[in-house]
Amino acid sequence: MGTTVRAGELDVGCIDDGGAGVPLVLVHGGESDRTQFAALRAHLGARIRAISYDQRDSGITVNPPAPYTMADLADDLVALLDALGLDSAHVLGTSFGGAVAQHAALRHPRRIASLVLVATTPSFAMSSAAINELLDMSHEDRQHAAADFFFTRDGQAAMRAARPAQTLTARDPGQSARRHAVARQHEIRERLGEISVPTLIVHGTADRLAPYAGAVLMERQMPKAELRSIEGGRHGIAVEFAGRTAGWAREFLGVSAA
Repeated sequence: MGTTVRAGELDVGCIDDGGAGVPLVLVHGGESDRTQFAALRAHLGARIRAISYDQRDSGITVNPPAPYTMADLADDLVALLDALGLDSAHVLGTSFGGAVAQHAALRHPRRIASLVLVATTPSFAMSSAAINELLDMSHEDRQHAAADFFFTRDGQAAMRAARPAQTLTARDPGQSARRHAVARQHEIRERLGEISVPTLIVHGTADRLAPYAGAVLMERQMPKAELRSIEGGRHGIAVEFAGRTAGWAREFLGVSAA
């Protein structure tokens, strides 16, 4: 699904709804790829041009087998905007993708119209110990463990037939090592006040990977941030509560569902 776009020095896997809708770039989580947002896309509506893409070492993006930084990933996002002919765009990032979005807003404030930060954190150090356990697992073990970390019990029961954990992407050891190393670099707590774009934070109160305290800190420190909470929600709220998350995003962007 999707195609590749030449963005900077990379061939980047991309799904672009196209059209004249409000451009919203969807930035996937650390263990996912551009296909993560199928459920969310279904609720965004035709008036949003949803664009998801594969980060380095993800999906069908082609990049050199060399280490990179959060700054590189932020610059990759803006290179994609250049490739698509967009002067600016709204950005929705989930989990690790929310970290990439934060760095993009710091490095390229004129290119990021607003942020929607879903189940993310301003600092890897604020993550729970469980995140390191997940990162150190094999892909197969992570697939088995993911559902309980990502979804409530009711959500797991409702989505069992759809096998939601399959949204996790298999990577070779080198790809995984580079991804996990860059995730552990994420730290912007002292710079939150510099993110001046309008920001919507959506977070589950029972997130076991990115604790709710990080969302509260972001709302307090970012000058134009508002927090919407999902009581009892875990880390996969963009999937389990896709309708609610998309509705809040549309309201935030001033876009109707029709």
